[in-house]
Amino acid sequence: MTSTALALRALTKDYGQRRAVDHLDLEVASGEVFGFLGPNGAGKTTTIRMCLGLINPTAGRIEVLGMDVLSQRSRVLPRVGALVESPALHPYLSGRENLRVSGLALGGVSSSRLDQVLEMVGLSGRDRDRVSGYSLGMKQRLGLGVALLHDPDLLILDEPANGLDPAGIREMREMLLGLAAAGKTVFVSSHVLAEVQQTCSRVAIIHRGRLVREAAMSELVTEHGEFEVKVDNPDQVLALIQAQTWGREARLQDGLLITPAPSGRGRELIRFLVDSGVYPDQVAPRQRDLEDIFLTLTGGQE
Repeated sequence: MTSTALALRALTKDYGQRRAVDHLDLEVASGEVFGFLGPNGAGKTTTIRMCLGLINPTAGRIEVLGMDVLSQRSRVLPRVGALVESPALHPYLSGRENLRVSGLALGGVSSSRLDQVLEMVGLSGRDRDRVSGYSLGMKQRLGLGVALLHDPDLLILDEPANGLDPAGIREMREMLLGLAAAGKTVFVSSHVLAEVQQTCSRVAIIHRGRLVREAAMSELVTEHGEFEVKVDNPDQVLALIQAQTWGREARLQDGLLITPAPSGRGRELIRFLVDSGVYPDQVAPRQRDLEDIFLTLTGGQE
């Protein structure tokens, strides 16, 4: 049975009369990369700060690695690495010195561990440069290095791709997938939805403090129930399908026929086509972009 790395139970946070997080229930399994999404102001950062014990909830419970964050903070938080908003760095120290200073709070970190972390975040060649000369993306990678110093079991990352160029975003993706493969759990909030789609195995989308959808990524992007059909005579087949009650929303897009299926099942669509004398070259579930799904669920807000 898969263990749970992070669990939120009816988590609620009020600021005066404003409810920032509203009875949020989530479970994140150990060893997965979990995406936590929502428009600006949806309550993502407030939730993350509660998970890290930085602010207290108004109601509800947070369990990290099986322990209650409020009552067992000193036991559980050393097993969590975090990158929240802009990393707190010392600009006139080098990247290596920043890691060493951060490591002092953990009782000291060996030079070999510093080398290992610098290699992981791609800063080995710039580790002796002052952080004041780092780009935003380099500072973000160094912040991730700080989070990784003590080899945490759970990583909580708020916008880790902030400031990264396309190559850096790809490296971040590979790093997060590698950490999950090594048994770490990664809980990541990001606005780079195309990257979330490639990286996360499951996602939760919140809006106005409430959970509006939680699902496996594979389920989320195919759940609309449409299929892509490749045929020699798409215009004629489109007319045939649109004449059916279940096929009125069928359409052509980029040379492919996009259509629902009878009873929502691909096999029934294939049977209908063959019975109608149409032999398709391809019938495949249509995948929607995570961005389209996100905008639909949040009323067009980013």
